[in-house]
Amino acid sequence: MITRFRPVRRAARVVALALAGALALAACGTGGSGGGTNEGASAVPLIVPREDMGTFVRNFNPFSPTVAPMTQQAVYEPMFVYNPADGSTTPWLATEWRTSDDGKELTFSLRDGVQWSDGEPLVAQDVVTTFELQKKLLGGLDYLEKAEAVDDATVVFHLNRVSSPALYEIGQQIIIPDHVWSEVDDPAKDANETPVGTGPYTEVLSFENQSFDLGPNPSYWQPEKQKIPSIRMLAFAGNDGANLAAANGEVDWAPQFIPNIEQAFVARDPEHNHYWFPPTGSMINWQLNTTKAPYDDVDVRKALSMAIDREQIVNVAMQGYTHPADCTGLSGGYDTWRDQSLADSCEWTQRDVEAANALLDEAGYPRGGDGNRTLKDGSPFTVTISVGSTSSDWLSVAEIISQNLAEIGVEATVDSPDWSAVVAGYEEGSFDSGIVWSNNAPTPYQFYRGTMSTETVKPVGEQTLENYHRFGDEQADALLTELAATTDQDAQRTIVNELQAEFDAEAPVIPLFPGPEWGAYTDARFTGWPSEDDPYATLSTRAPTTVLVLTTLEPAQG
Repeated sequence: MITRFRPVRRAARVVALALAGALALAACGTGGSGGGTNEGASAVPLIVPREDMGTFVRNFNPFSPTVAPMTQQAVYEPMFVYNPADGSTTPWLATEWRTSDDGKELTFSLRDGVQWSDGEPLVAQDVVTTFELQKKLLGGLDYLEKAEAVDDATVVFHLNRVSSPALYEIGQQIIIPDHVWSEVDDPAKDANETPVGTGPYTEVLSFENQSFDLGPNPSYWQPEKQKIPSIRMLAFAGNDGANLAAANGEVDWAPQFIPNIEQAFVARDPEHNHYWFPPTGSMINWQLNTTKAPYDDVDVRKALSMAIDREQIVNVAMQGYTHPADCTGLSGGYDTWRDQSLADSCEWTQRDVEAANALLDEAGYPRGGDGNRTLKDGSPFTVTISVGSTSSDWLSVAEIISQNLAEIGVEATVDSPDWSAVVAGYEEGSFDSGIVWSNNAPTPYQFYRGTMSTETVKPVGEQTLENYHRFGDEQADALLTELAATTDQDAQRTIVNELQAEFDAEAPVIPLFPGPEWGAYTDARFTGWPSEDDPYATLSTRAPTTVLVLTTLEPAQG
């Protein structure tokens, strides 16, 4: 997803001021003093734009929807890090974990010697408090009965049923300090302005509306890996300003969509400017509100899908950075799970205007003499596609869909208010249709749960954070229950194949393309970036693997 910045001239001024500040910081030698910072190394911070935030709010509460960027990547850490780019799992705050024979207990052994940034030791009660607040404030984890601190270094998660996805969900949850959060009166609303974390960069050196700096954690458990003097976040109300900063070499890490990246970015400094967009992100879907007619009709969903020119969407709107989706719904991160025989036989995710028209005719949505279709009650068959006004790539996707639907007699309108209004419509169920991201996790369980489980269906008017389209399928429920209840890999693969077949049969959402993990960088100031040749992490600044990048980069020599 990208966003469009309004006044480019203002963006350039903000970048120039921020860069000037960064250089001034270097001149006066500030920027933090973590144990691993090289003596005499440049004190210029790692500069990272946030292209979808025009201003920052000093809120480092990891449970808050308005949390400041890098909170969950640089300030707090998980027990392990799963990397979708190569399928590896790296022990982090925990050194080992095991599952009981009956599958209902997960035991994690915490790493010895880890301290919070205020010098207090990491203990098992921190993990217990984290999950108590996670369940209370954000819900989910319905399989978790309780977390128990056996001793300071050991925490046991007691499950009320076997759940194969539980290990990854629990292991990747960032951990907060009990000695801080147990004293907070209202954890949901507390801004946590001066955070205490175990992460590599916890110290708030400065905070302004459009930039803030994080300095090294003085008590970090890997001081030799704190080679970045500090992190500077810059706020942009859209993608254009962030892209201008990247093209001008004014930021180090550009984790956003950059149109025509070879010319707009790489060609500006071929020696130092690079990018990598692995298709391991969420599947990007066109989601239809199935509480409304005619979207509750599977034939309509499939006919609309067959009208879509995914090749045009990928090549024009997405600049060729990804590829068309198939009828399994699975993104590139799940290639090892994909039933290729099913994917090769997909029909409703292939463009076929003639078949789409025939299916709508047969389903009872006639086309009048003016070429426009009507619903079964005689009213016009129209569609509204909601997309945030700043997302120029997704707006282009929606415009192409609109043009495609005209070929089957359906009039589509693209509605583009700001993202907060769009998301509110998704969450409340008042929207008609929209371009939406899917759940993304180490296994396909969460993807299919978020698209087909009745457990994730909320009534219109009640807020939901997934399954915006409000589709539930009992057959999918049964398969998801089976999948969660087995740790046998062959059995899991068989069940996931059946889930793919159910997705193909029901078309709960209309998959468009796997979302690339955007990532571009310059190695003029910092080296050690992940790449296709060295996929130790993705280049996302919002992923669990971000901490791997922050603890690998080091100032360029020379």
